[in-house]
Amino acid sequence: MALDQAFIDDCPYGPGGLLLDEVSLVDREAGRVVCRMPTHSELPLTREQRVHPVRHPRHVSGGLMVHMTGMVGFVHAYYVLDLRHADGWIGYGGRIHKARFKALASPGEPIIIDCHTTKVRKGKTKTLARYEFEFRQGDTLVYEGDQTALWLRMDEAEAAE
Repeated sequence: MALDQAFIDDCPYGPGGLLLDEVSLVDREAGRVVCRMPTHSELPLTREQRVHPVRHPRHVSGGLMVHMTGMVGFVHAYYVLDLRHADGWIGYGGRIHKARFKALASPGEPIIIDCHTTKVRKGKTKTLARYEFEFRQGDTLVYEGDQTALWLRMDEAEAAE
């Protein structure tokens, strides 16, 4: 499904930072979401690459892939954990336990990002979630990660402090 306008409006990043065009699976019971990231030569960081056909081919930046784990984390928080930015919830990456770049992702074919939680501790004002990620371009695994994020709920007075 294309991105829901309510999700886009609630996301703390605009389209230039969200960089997703589809949520293809939401499985609340399994704590899993699958999203699609278009890849093209104008992606942030990718467009700034000084390309050499052998030593440095154009590719989707590894730093951008780490950023995308956060964007898919927002998808997960919204659709699976029911944490809404409009209700005061915001998430922050807490720890990258594992980040493995398995292959270069070339601009062109989209990357499919599969994310599921391995642990969730949900409280009234804090939620701690541990995520596993797989990024695939076609049949090729290009990135896998294991990260923890902390979601905090703040009211307007706390946010102003």
